[in-house]
Amino acid sequence: MSTTAPIAPVSEVELVIGGMTCASCAARVEKKLNRMDGVTATVNYATERAKVVHPAGVEVADLIATVVKTGYTAQEPAPAVQRPDDTDPELAVLRQRLFVSVALAVPVIALSMVPALQFDNWQWLALTLASPVVVWGAWPFHQAAWTNTRHGAATMDTLVSVGTLAAFGWSLWALFFGDAGMPGMRERFELTAGGMDGASTIYLEVAAGVTAFILLGRYLEARAKRHAGAALRALMELGAKDVSVLRDGREVRIPAERLAVGDRFVVRPGEKIATDGTVVEGASAVDASMLTGESVPVDVGVGDAVTGATVNTGGRIVVAATRIGADTRLARMAKLVEDAQNGKAQVQRLADRVSAVFVPAVLLIAAATFGAWLGITGDTVAAFTAAVAVLIIACPCALGLATPTALMVGTGRGAQLGILIKGPEVLESTRRVDTVVLDKTGTVTTGRMTLHEVYVVQDADEKQVLRLAGALEHASEHPVARAVALGAEERVGPLPEAERFENVPGKGVRGRVEGREVAVGRLFDVLPAELARAKEEAERDGRTAVVVGWDGVARGVLAVADAVKETSAEAVRSLRALGLTPVLLTGDNRTVAEAVARAVGIDEVIAEVLPEDKVDAVRRLQGRGRVVAMVGDGVNDAAALAAADLGLAMGTGTDAAIEAGDLTLVRGDLRVAADAIRLSRRTLATIKGNLVWAFGYNVAALPLAAAGLLNPMIAGAAMAFSSVFVVTNSLRLRTFR
Repeated sequence: MSTTAPIAPVSEVELVIGGMTCASCAARVEKKLNRMDGVTATVNYATERAKVVHPAGVEVADLIATVVKTGYTAQEPAPAVQRPDDTDPELAVLRQRLFVSVALAVPVIALSMVPALQFDNWQWLALTLASPVVVWGAWPFHQAAWTNTRHGAATMDTLVSVGTLAAFGWSLWALFFGDAGMPGMRERFELTAGGMDGASTIYLEVAAGVTAFILLGRYLEARAKRHAGAALRALMELGAKDVSVLRDGREVRIPAERLAVGDRFVVRPGEKIATDGTVVEGASAVDASMLTGESVPVDVGVGDAVTGATVNTGGRIVVAATRIGADTRLARMAKLVEDAQNGKAQVQRLADRVSAVFVPAVLLIAAATFGAWLGITGDTVAAFTAAVAVLIIACPCALGLATPTALMVGTGRGAQLGILIKGPEVLESTRRVDTVVLDKTGTVTTGRMTLHEVYVVQDADEKQVLRLAGALEHASEHPVARAVALGAEERVGPLPEAERFENVPGKGVRGRVEGREVAVGRLFDVLPAELARAKEEAERDGRTAVVVGWDGVARGVLAVADAVKETSAEAVRSLRALGLTPVLLTGDNRTVAEAVARAVGIDEVIAEVLPEDKVDAVRRLQGRGRVVAMVGDGVNDAAALAAADLGLAMGTGTDAAIEAGDLTLVRGDLRVAADAIRLSRRTLATIKGNLVWAFGYNVAALPLAAAGLLNPMIAGAAMAFSSVFVVTNSLRLRTFR
């Protein structure tokens, strides 16, 4: 007899990592954490977060200690505090360092590049101005390079630090021990390597200029990364800060975080609803545009659910809290977006592997470049210039930013539009999908029965038929009865009371209304010819036909059906435009399903499917070689959403469906499904464009630098702006409509 060993419990924690300056830093931290027993970690350079799954035997303090030993800082995230850019302390320090460095470097570059400006002993002024730039301005690079060296690693900072210090060191040697310090020394700027005497050549403009360019790149990158994460921060800031709670009949103002489940709180016109709850008093209209992107306010009354962070635009309402804190819809949305931004797409894992070996490889290439130039030409200046250019231009920063910045902007923009992308792997799925399966009830249709047509015999009055039928059906709880009662009330006004109400199981209802014996349903054996035709026509169109009569005679037929959403036909056209084949999936009978499919423009229908068979329907399509997306909203859709290659859950549906989906559509509008797929594909295309640029830039630039065709200062500018280009390209996703 064998026993199965119990599975050790695991926990998940998020850490904020400090001190990372490029993708190789993130790769190092990730590698060290993953070497711990049972630990699985993903480190994201752009968000500066590590997502770590660890066994019970590993404490968070152990994880933090490992990161610190690697040369970086780590801590659990504190509650986010929104600061404007100009008061962000890290950004302010970087901006100060940048402005001072630029102010000092510009005169050095001008003196070195323009011989007409070179007065006697100009080189000593250049040294005076360049020294603070190289020592203080570039200090973060030197500090990080030294820390990494002590831990046996090399990163982008190593390349920048070695390059600038080499240029500065050469200049000091030439000034103090060579001929460069002599009065009357003149120098010209060369775009390429070589052609000058080493003892009279200084590289102060390279040391100062590269530092200034890279600081500029870092500053622009930091600002852009901040903009990239703005949507998530805005989402987290949406909630109400305080709330008026009812205590013993009095209103007491308390901070929103102190609300408990069951508390009743007052929401006046213009105020935010503090948390998810149910309206227990009053009626109003609620503006949910900040969560769903839907601009039209929704009417709510007693018994209706409301969502925290939405705005009460109408009357005073009292709400009973049903969810608080991390369980609220807003908190879950923010968590989904944050998890997606911290994840890694498959393409990014390749970039990370490249970045991890790239810096050591560049150091070898720089050494080989110096040796080759020296051996072939014997020109020390040319050899040194080419080697420094290789060091400076090869930074893999753009590689590390290519995926995370696009993910941050894409998922943030999605959240603003009511589209929640669960993770980066979802983006890959959207590219391959060719078939979209649409659940009928609640997705293509409203999920509520509605009165459509009224047919009456020639001598009957339509309003009277509706009044009597509506009065009788008002006493019934059946969905069809509720549709008839509501439709009658909307068309003829207040309904009379019914007496002696009787439910006839499987057939309908009867009773006395305004002195008449009224029957509604299938309680008439004989129908007039025109009503028989109307009943047959309604059923052919997939509608439920309800016969109405009184005093033993049938007088009319009411056609009731689950109403197709106004936007569903447009949504189907949009899905087709994306190259997807729509399929309608429903448990309803084929006649009803085909009528709905015709109304919205779907050709393929799978009908009369039991809830547990929806998964089989999806798998049969996959068995035919199709890549299937599934859109649904009910508990019975959850398994099919999970089985599909891409699951899109309507946010107006059940928690089970939302949990099973890869994409959550916060609005109950099918058009958002097409928007979600378009946004996901656009984000994936941006990631791939960024990676092509980042890889292509390094592949093209390294040979040019090694061949001596790039001055190190030009290399520094190009490297800095490659990172800025990648982040700026990602920011274009903010304009997605």
